[in-house]
Amino acid sequence: MADKKTITVEQFGSPLRRPDKQRRTLIGLGLNKMNRKRTLEDTPSVRGMINKISHMVRIVDES
Repeated sequence: MADKKTITVEQFGSPLRRPDKQRRTLIGLGLNKMNRKRTLEDTPSVRGMINKISHMVRIVDES
């Protein structure tokens, strides 16, 4: 079986005063507090969620 690609994202923006949809996207990625990091499977759906809130998260590592 092929190795799954992963992506590590870090939240640097606050969810305060953001639309509810953006807050729910952060929670869907497993992020909800400042400076948290999460390693996720690199799929088109995860990439789409990151693009929706690119002003609050950054990609730290791709492997």
